[in-house]
Amino acid sequence: MNRRQLFEVKPIDVLLAELSGEHRLRRVLGPITLTALGVGCIIGAGIFVLTGLAANVYAGPALALSFVVAGTGCALAALCYAEFASMVPVAGSAYAYAYATLGELLAWIIGWDLVLEYAVASSTVAHGWSHYLLSFLQLFHITIPAVVTSTPIDYDAAMHTWVWTGGVGNLLAAAVVLLMTVVLVIGIRESATFNAAMVILKVAVVLFVIVLGASYVDPNNWRPFFPYGGSGVFRGAAYIFFAYIGFDSVSTHAEEARNPQRDVPIGIIASLALCTVLYILVAGVLTGMVPYHKIDLDAPVAQAFAAHGLSVAVFIIALGAVAGITSVLLVLMLSQARVLLAMARDGLIPRQFFGAVHPRFRTPHKATILTGVVVATIAALFPLKILADLVNIGTLMAFVIVCAAVMVMRRTHPELPRPFRTPWVPVVPILGMAMNLAMMFYLGWENWLRLAVWLAIGLVIYFSYGHKRSTLAEGLAQELAASGIGGRPRS
Repeated sequence: MNRRQLFEVKPIDVLLAELSGEHRLRRVLGPITLTALGVGCIIGAGIFVLTGLAANVYAGPALALSFVVAGTGCALAALCYAEFASMVPVAGSAYAYAYATLGELLAWIIGWDLVLEYAVASSTVAHGWSHYLLSFLQLFHITIPAVVTSTPIDYDAAMHTWVWTGGVGNLLAAAVVLLMTVVLVIGIRESATFNAAMVILKVAVVLFVIVLGASYVDPNNWRPFFPYGGSGVFRGAAYIFFAYIGFDSVSTHAEEARNPQRDVPIGIIASLALCTVLYILVAGVLTGMVPYHKIDLDAPVAQAFAAHGLSVAVFIIALGAVAGITSVLLVLMLSQARVLLAMARDGLIPRQFFGAVHPRFRTPHKATILTGVVVATIAALFPLKILADLVNIGTLMAFVIVCAAVMVMRRTHPELPRPFRTPWVPVVPILGMAMNLAMMFYLGWENWLRLAVWLAIGLVIYFSYGHKRSTLAEGLAQELAASGIGGRPRS
C-alpha cells in the first residue's frame, strides 16, 4: 500500500483540465436555473413529510426553532461550498473539494458518503411522494391496496417500536423513481426545465399554506412551546436537517453552469435563504393549526387542513406536494450520477461504466440508470425513519469536511483566484463544523453505527479497487518508475 497516495491531493490544474474534452458536461445552466434546482431539491419531503414526525416526537411547537438551528448550520456550510464551487467548477461537489485539499483517502470517504446521501435521500423522498399521492387519490375515493404501498417493516411512532406491515413493498415509490430515471437520461436541459415548472407550482402551494393556514392558527396549540425541553429543538433540527440537503446539490452542477464562478454561489445562497424563511413560517402555521401530538406523520400539511374541513385546500396541497416532491427526487438523482461521474474520472470506480457520457444527450446515462434501479429497490423495501436518519448523519459529515477543507485550501493554495470568498475565515468554517457535529451527536448511536458500517464497506472497496486503479496511483507509479525505485528501470 502506497501511504503517500492516501494523502496525495489532486492538483487544481488537473481538476480544471477536466472541464475540456469529450467527456465534459454541457454548460446550459444560469443563476435562475441553478437557484431553481436548489429550491427544487430543498422544498419537498422535508417540509411536506418530515415535519410531522419532527413536531410529534422531537420538538413540538418549537419545530420552528429547529429549522432555525438546522438552517444556521447549513448557512455556514453553504458559504464554504460557495467558495469551492467558484474556484473549482467541476462535477463532484464536496468529493472534488476534498480531493484537492485533504487527499485521496478522505476524498474517497466523502465521495462514498455522498453516494449514501443522495441514494438514500432519493429513496426517502420517493416515500413522501407515495404518501401524498395516496392522500390525493383518496380525495377521489380511489384506494390502492396497502400491500403494494407499504414497506415490509415500518416505525410506529406512538409505540416507539418497529412493526411488520404485511406489505410486499412500496411499489408507488419505486415506480416514480424509475420514471425520473428516464427523464434524467434524456438530458440536463430537459430535466432543468421540468424542475423549474415544478418549483413554481410548489412555491405557490407553500405560500398558499402559509397565508390560508395563518387564519386557522390557535395560539393555544403553541403551549407548551418546549414540550420536550431545549434538547428537543436540537433533536428536531438533526431530524429535519434532511430538509436542507438540496442546496449542496447546486454545487454538483457547477460543470454545467454557464458562468460557474458567479452563478453557483448565487444559486447556493439564494436557494438556502429563500427556503429557510418558508420553512420557519410553515412550521409555525402547522403547529398552530393542530396540537403537536396530533399532527399526522405521513402527510402532515394536508391533514392539518383536512382537520379543519378544508377539502379544497387539501386537494391543492396534495397536488402541489406530489409535484414538488417529484422535483426533489429529480434533483437528488441528478446529483447522484454527477458524484459517481467525478469518482469514475479519478479511477476510484470503473471508468468505462460510471464515467460514460451519452454521445447524444451528454448525460452520464449508465450511472443514472444504475442509480435509478438501486434507489427504486431501497424505496420499495425500507421505511422512512431509517432512511431519513441515515441521510442526515451522512450529509452532516460531508458539511463538516467541506468546512475544514476551506481552511486547508486557504493555507495550501492562497494564490488561487477566489471569485467568491467565505467571509471571516476561520470563524465561519469552525462554527460550521461545530454546529454540524453537534447535530450529528443528537442523531443517536444507531445512526453512527450505520454510518460506520457504510464507511467500512467503502474502505474495503477503496483498498481492493480504487487505491490500485486510481489516476493518482498511475501517476505515482510512473514517477517511481522514472526514478528507478522498486526495481523498475529508469526511463
